[in-house]
Amino acid sequence: MATIRDIAEHASVSTATVSRILNNDPTLSVSEDTRKRVIEIVNELNYKPLRKKSGKADKPIETFNIGLIMLNDETIDPYFQSIRLGVENTCNQYSFNIASTFMVGKSNITAESLSGLDGLIVMGDVDIKDLKEIYYENNNIVAVDYLPQDLNVDVVISDFEGATHQVLEHLIGLGHIDIAYLGGRGMVYGVNSNITLEKEDTRKSAFEKIMKEKGYYNPAKVFEADWGPSSGHLLTKQLVESGQMPSAIVVGSDPMALGVLRALHEAGIKVPEEVSVFSFDDIEAAAYMNPRLSTVKVHGNEMGKTAVKLLYDRLKGRTLPLKVTLPTELVLRDSVSAKKQ
Repeated sequence: MATIRDIAEHASVSTATVSRILNNDPTLSVSEDTRKRVIEIVNELNYKPLRKKSGKADKPIETFNIGLIMLNDETIDPYFQSIRLGVENTCNQYSFNIASTFMVGKSNITAESLSGLDGLIVMGDVDIKDLKEIYYENNNIVAVDYLPQDLNVDVVISDFEGATHQVLEHLIGLGHIDIAYLGGRGMVYGVNSNITLEKEDTRKSAFEKIMKEKGYYNPAKVFEADWGPSSGHLLTKQLVESGQMPSAIVVGSDPMALGVLRALHEAGIKVPEEVSVFSFDDIEAAAYMNPRLSTVKVHGNEMGKTAVKLLYDRLKGRTLPLKVTLPTELVLRDSVSAKKQ
């Protein structure tokens, strides 16, 4: 019997690409020729999706059909693409078939569309309580990059609190005590994109806590807006216009930092000679910005892999919910230097 791996080899694409084409993934970007070639090979090989064998739970299972629910636009923040790729590249090791992919706000996520899925991996600030209102078949849910209040789902997050502490210790060690924070507002979304509640971003809360403890906190230099380059640009212009430029800026994400660097350039403020900039994510573009961006490396690919492993463990019978916090690391480049006396 033909498998997805057979189709992938014949079409010279990845197994993840074959799976996403077969499931009409709206986020997949491939040429029409590739899509057509895969479908033709599916028909030629008479491929039939594997399903669970019927019978009792102790009988072997050929495959698990799972769903991905994604909140964030990968074109704005490539960090979430790295998480998704980590999930896709690991599924084959655990006999997972990504049967459905949903985008909050773009896909119609209903009880019917989730019915029959053995489990879900949810990426971003999606309200798990709201999700469970329509997905009540089991507790096989892994939340990635979000710590929900629900106590019976698995969670994969990064150590943003520890990372923020490292960033500030590094900056303070370079003589910076006048430090601003620019970040995005924490919003939690229902499965059909309605905002259900606000949450405080861990990076912002950690920044405020640490700066208060050290006696350097200035609430006038903490700014929030939407995530993304345009917000980084707007917030930096507001900071410049306030006439109280700090010696360093901590930015909540690399895409925001793009806008920050642009606004500082427009204002004639040199980085890092006049203002140091430190960010989070370490997206690929960070190493090619001008100046090259100092940032916190977040292991998105490993987060995706870990989510798959946790979900598999759940499907094999574990009932105790687990929270996995992955470490981060500082990547020091050209956008940070010692404060000039």
